[in-house]
Amino acid sequence: QVQLVESGGGLAQAGDSLRLSCAASGGTLSVYSLAWFRRSPGKEREFVAAISRSGVSTDYRRSAEGRFTISRENAKNLVYLQMNNLKPEDTAIYYCAASDNAYLGRRESLYTFWGQGTQVTISS
Repeated sequence: QVQLVESGGGLAQAGDSLRLSCAASGGTLSVYSLAWFRRSPGKEREFVAAISRSGVSTDYRRSAEGRFTISRENAKNLVYLQMNNLKPEDTAIYYCAASDNAYLGRRESLYTFWGQGTQVTISS
């Protein structure tokens, strides 16, 4: 139904900020809960942040809370991940995902649609 494309990744130094964007096509973002996941080399994909359909509820993993902010603009079919005070351990491929559930969730299995990912590399 919906296709997701991430952008905004790149190479940055510790302490820098990046904003990731996810653009949707072929569907209406407002009917989906959205999340960001990431995968580091040799590790399983892990949950980073999620946002409800209306945008009023959010959830973050502990290591991202206070540094990252997830937001959405449904009228533009966009979801963002603002990342501040980046650390080398944030280095990963970041994926945007959409769920047809009406509630927030951290489990990868809840999400039906996935983007191809955007690389974030943070040096010390």
